[in-house]
Amino acid sequence: MSPTPTTVDVEAAQVRIHTGIRRTPVMELHGDELGVPARVLLKLELLQHTGSFKARGALNSVLSADPLPKTFAAVSGGNHGAAVAWAAARVDAQADVFVPAIATPEKVDRIRAYGGSVHVVDGSMAEMFAAGTAWAEERGVPLIHPYQQETTICGQGTLGLELAEQAPEADLVLVGCGGGGLYSGLRIALEGRARVQPVEPELCANLHAALAAGEPVPVEVGGVAADSLGPSVIGRTAFELARTDGIDVPLVAEEDILAARRWLWRRCRVLAEPGASVALAALMSGAVTVHPGDTVAVVISGGNNPAVP
Repeated sequence: MSPTPTTVDVEAAQVRIHTGIRRTPVMELHGDELGVPARVLLKLELLQHTGSFKARGALNSVLSADPLPKTFAAVSGGNHGAAVAWAAARVDAQADVFVPAIATPEKVDRIRAYGGSVHVVDGSMAEMFAAGTAWAEERGVPLIHPYQQETTICGQGTLGLELAEQAPEADLVLVGCGGGGLYSGLRIALEGRARVQPVEPELCANLHAALAAGEPVPVEVGGVAADSLGPSVIGRTAFELARTDGIDVPLVAEEDILAARRWLWRRCRVLAEPGASVALAALMSGAVTVHPGDTVAVVISGGNNPAVP
């Protein structure tokens, strides 16, 4: 395994991409609105280019390519693929994106809207990863990995540096974890500043399973958040960071994810997708315990929704 990126690497990514991404806002809530004894901040990354945080990692990976290829490949549940297509278009390159059959039509349409070519793979997320990887290797096309690639992780980590500027008082940052790229980037960027807590859906619990097994292991994935948090195996970087920190990963039920998503729309007019509602669901359901007086930042990571809840 290559060495884990450092805060210095994330800072370099911030310099590289800062003119190309949006500085997304923070919304402050009173804890009593959510039934928790803490100040709560929502980091609204669903307002990022392409509708999710994935634009950060994709742009950093594209701009780090040397020499710059004519085509990039990606494997994705949808959000990463749209981000790679968007980032590739910025440098006049093509993107070939492999998605699983469970990808929502809205996410597939978004990939195409940014100029990407979509390859739909029947079968599991693992089969989609295998098909996309084989296609890229056969053609010598660089594949931008959604969560286990240093440039992707460091790009996602720029969200943490931005949050540290906006809310330096934050004690705890909650983030939904799929492959672990965003968790890894935040954990690296915020080391010594705030505690980063990954949370997972009960039906997409690959980090939870890996920590129990002592190594990344494949798991069955499904449920409302599978298109964004559904890799069958956690990324090695995320696993190593969580294991080193002795992290316990709270799991969130389907009904709590949907309840948090409805709450965000009805109370805040924030239209998050299910996977982006997992972190808030952990807070609202009590899966994560906070202390009185804490400031808790919750990452609302994407808003590519099939419908208003």
